[in-house]
Amino acid sequence: MIATETFTFEGRAGQRLDGRLERPLYGQPHAAALFAHCFTCTKQSRAATRIAAALAAQGIAVLRFDFTGLGGSEGDFANAGFTANIDDLVAAADALEAAGLPPKLLVGHSLGGAAVIAAAGRIASAAAIATIGAPFDTSHVFGHFGDAVDAIERDGEAEVRIAGRPFRIARDFLEQGRNQPQAERLGTLDLPLLVMHAPDDDTVSVHDAGEIFRAAKHPKSFVALDGADHLLTEPGAASYAAGIVAAWASRYLPAPEPEQVALSGTVEVETASGKFAQFVRTATHQFIADEPVSYGGRDDGPTPYDLLLASLGTCTSMTIQMYAERKKWPLESVRIELEHSRDHQQDCVDCDKDGTQIQALDRAIELTGDLTAEQREKLMEIADRCPVHRTLEGDLHIHTTSIG
Repeated sequence: MIATETFTFEGRAGQRLDGRLERPLYGQPHAAALFAHCFTCTKQSRAATRIAAALAAQGIAVLRFDFTGLGGSEGDFANAGFTANIDDLVAAADALEAAGLPPKLLVGHSLGGAAVIAAAGRIASAAAIATIGAPFDTSHVFGHFGDAVDAIERDGEAEVRIAGRPFRIARDFLEQGRNQPQAERLGTLDLPLLVMHAPDDDTVSVHDAGEIFRAAKHPKSFVALDGADHLLTEPGAASYAAGIVAAWASRYLPAPEPEQVALSGTVEVETASGKFAQFVRTATHQFIADEPVSYGGRDDGPTPYDLLLASLGTCTSMTIQMYAERKKWPLESVRIELEHSRDHQQDCVDCDKDGTQIQALDRAIELTGDLTAEQREKLMEIADRCPVHRTLEGDLHIHTTSIG
């Protein structure tokens, strides 16, 4: 469960760069990561969103943002070449550090993979790098321009079409992509490196992955994304890659051992991210409670009334099972359906609150097993003796005090 928030920052030329920061839904992240998207992609690409979500679920905050001139970011894409991408990444890292989240993991897809390799030396907090479908030669993207390269060189700028979309490309864009010392950068990287590539990638050859791998020093790892395409659009491809990155990163960004804090009560509830979300913690478990989207929540967990019904249902089932086991009756399983309703006055045959709204919990119990009619009747009677049932129907008082 994760929370997403808008994260904007200033690029190298003062342009506003638009990003999204994924955080764990509750608690503070134990590390931060920076994701660089593929050429002409955006922060909303499948790889970006899946990997950010997978890392955030492991307690790592992830910033995915649009490079200059793409998506929601300002600036001129025509002149924003590879060097500009590197500057954008450094600016993003600085912004994260200023927010108290210095990025330790750099993840890049396609040309973004080449960019994180190039930017790593300027990001002091970087502790590990992962690339997906990255080219070894950064001028590889010029292959998308076709005959327009000559027009760009001659006229200083020309329009190219990539994946059916028009882009203006200037001569400076070409210059930035040429003669980038990627081999030298990899040779002096001195950081753990994960290289991921699809063997059948027809956009960036898997041979590029081999060149990256050979140029880098250990520790380095290679994972073949068998059956995937370059943009990870095949069903399950992006999720698989996200899982690999998250698992690999855990070796270098280990989560701290949870602090054992004695609870002042049996259950502790604290506000979490979102409008209504609450972090619920017991002595041995933790989870999120929320409201559904129709009520303004995000449906990140069960509602308060879901929990109330679950409390009654689980206690009922446990009580029935314990009694049947004690009696050595052939009860195989118990299934209970519960519903909460208000204004139940018309159906109420045992209440004396004339004209007032009441609330009811409806409970339907299914018992499976070779039970006699007498045994079933007795177990249904036992259901009303469960401790939670007695608490709800008893003379219940709730005492509230202020802490601090």
